[in-house]
Amino acid sequence: MRVKRIVSNIAVSDMAAVRFFYEALLGLDPAMDLGWIATLTSDETMRTQVSLMTEGGSGTPVPALSIEVDDVDKAHKRMREAGVTIEYGPVDEPWGVRRFYVRDPMGTLINILAHR
Repeated sequence: MRVKRIVSNIAVSDMAAVRFFYEALLGLDPAMDLGWIATLTSDETMRTQVSLMTEGGSGTPVPALSIEVDDVDKAHKRMREAGVTIEYGPVDEPWGVRRFYVRDPMGTLINILAHR
């Protein structure tokens, strides 16, 4: 047996606000919309990963999602311009990433990062 895919499921009560966050601010594309579930995708090829964490690094809380982007400063600017509160960073971490934390409209803690 082998794992073929891992899907992150986020409970939402305001689908429009959450879709704006992930689509407009992070650039994900809608792949499926059944009303009660919307699946957002990226054309990027990704490997399956599960991170097991006792903390988020640098003494931060463990984020529910880590989203790697190609330009973390551009993502940070988009979030600020949209009025999203930055919970941590941006900061260059000693393990080679530049990152910041935000919460989506449902309160999900998200680590947005780019490898340096």
